[in-house]
Amino acid sequence: MSKGINNFSEIGKLQKVLLHRPGAELEALTPDTLGKLLFEDIPFLSVAQREHDAFADTLRTNGVEVLYIVDEAAKAMEDPRIKEEFANEFLKLSRINSKGMRAALMVYLMGMEPKKMIETVIGGIKRSDVKTKRATSLMDLIEGEDPFVSDPMPNLYMPRDPAACVGNGIAICHMHTDARRREALILRYIYKYNEDFANEGDKLFYDLRDPYSIEGGDIAVLNKDVVAIGLSPRTTIPAAETLARRLLQGGQFKKVLAFNIPKLEPFSHLDTVFTMVDYDKFTIHPEVEGPMEVYAITLNDKGELKFEAMKDELNKVMAKALDLPAVQLIRCGGSDILVSQREQWNDGSNTLTIAPGKVITCDRNYITNELLEKNGLEVVTVTLSELSRGKGGPRCMVCPVVREDI
Repeated sequence: MSKGINNFSEIGKLQKVLLHRPGAELEALTPDTLGKLLFEDIPFLSVAQREHDAFADTLRTNGVEVLYIVDEAAKAMEDPRIKEEFANEFLKLSRINSKGMRAALMVYLMGMEPKKMIETVIGGIKRSDVKTKRATSLMDLIEGEDPFVSDPMPNLYMPRDPAACVGNGIAICHMHTDARRREALILRYIYKYNEDFANEGDKLFYDLRDPYSIEGGDIAVLNKDVVAIGLSPRTTIPAAETLARRLLQGGQFKKVLAFNIPKLEPFSHLDTVFTMVDYDKFTIHPEVEGPMEVYAITLNDKGELKFEAMKDELNKVMAKALDLPAVQLIRCGGSDILVSQREQWNDGSNTLTIAPGKVITCDRNYITNELLEKNGLEVVTVTLSELSRGKGGPRCMVCPVVREDI
């Protein structure tokens, strides 16, 4: 399959994705660190890995090429100069303020092969693994109370968020929380230095160095002309406006729809409550259907951004925006609010479309899955009992790189 980024829809046949198979970073979770690292429970690693392997096999069975973040990042860092550049940036983002510890960590990381280095920074670096000559400051002694000098990245098996491939380009996201910011750095190096991943002309639409937070779960490519951006608890209005300007002025898209999501933690991203599953069908969590406001962003004759509030029922707004006669919204859990809330907890709306009308979903959301089938969709289920503890579903678990144009 040819290299490069090509993603002009949410539903075109999925051809290539980036995944991360969970590893030692999950076993670095403890009750004391769950909140800081954005987890509510500790997954059982061996079961989580079996579930992830089965998920990857399901993708391959359906004709999808699976790339792994660790392997692709290692390719990007075969040049020792690039590897050193990454290590320096990583330590800066990790806020290693002690000069003595920073020097010791550079020696520690540079002594590894690229793949081992990437696995190590993802898994977390324990203070006991790094040899320092002696404490050079009071900071060394006080920070020594934490067993990790560099925190693990347990959320990386949800790679939809740190990067989103859009059209013939990518948004390397400025993550909202410190816990996830270094994930985007790894994706940035894959984009910048892995020649098998991106073509020379593939654009960088957003960078983690941009000042405002945005996350990939809030970005959806609805068709070759329209991109959706969720204004969620983790994606700010200035970031959405910045991305919209670059997408529109870059000439790849004609319209951006900004969805104002209720600022509630269960609705962390647009794709936790609203995903596209066919040309004219979407899954939606019913608790956001009424209050979700949509704004259209286009360019005026002078090439400046133009804004319009789209005031109507959501299905009519979507039909108008996508130039369709009608749009169907399929409610997570149907009309039963208790079922909706239960299946939303396990991301019942977080469907991964692998071809028009064909989706991968979590098997435990059986009510929503039955509704999808009754509405003409082909449903492929996977078991995510342990992986779902990371608060994400099948869509969260992939970063699509190439989709077939439709």
